[in-house]
Amino acid sequence: MKKFSDFGLTPTIQGFSGEKIKIDRILNNQITVLDYKVENSKFDQKSYDKCLHMQIEFSGEKRVVFIGSRPLIETIEQIPKSEFPFTTKIIRENGRFEFT
Repeated sequence: MKKFSDFGLTPTIQGFSGEKIKIDRILNNQITVLDYKVENSKFDQKSYDKCLHMQIEFSGEKRVVFIGSRPLIETIEQIPKSEFPFTTKIIRENGRFEFT
């Protein structure tokens, strides 16, 4: 009988590394966005059902941010993957989050 290791399979989906950090801790601070993915939100959202997962570097450490911000999602999806990583600040402008 074969062992699972005989198949030589590895996960095709790679998770992000580092501890989760709340958006409020990084607001108005310089971060480096290393990678991202957009998934369906696991929470019951009435207005928007997507969640942005960002792999960032903040204060020299890799961290992970989760946020359901439509403006951030729509903006980051316009950036070609070849342009990553990039530095930015996330601000709250008129009640919504934006990259600067």
